[in-house]
Amino acid sequence: MSQIERLSRKMDNMRVAEYVEMISNPRRIIFMNFVAGLARGLGMGIGFTVLAGIVIYLLRSWVNLPYIGKIIADLLNIIDGYR
Repeated sequence: MSQIERLSRKMDNMRVAEYVEMISNPRRIIFMNFVAGLARGLGMGIGFTVLAGIVIYLLRSWVNLPYIGKIIADLLNIIDGYR
């Protein structure tokens, strides 16, 4: 096997052609980054919701939540006082 064929095979394995194509097309880079950002944001939103749900579930069994409700009501009264 010649050296050129081995180099060609290695380049195909590294997907250099796809990388060069992506770099030469800025619209594709922007679109790929936009989709990746949407996926990350959605994943973080879902993850935070699940984590907050677990924390609230655990707090309900360990902490007296009416006390937290009283604190929130006091804060709302303070805010209404400034209106």
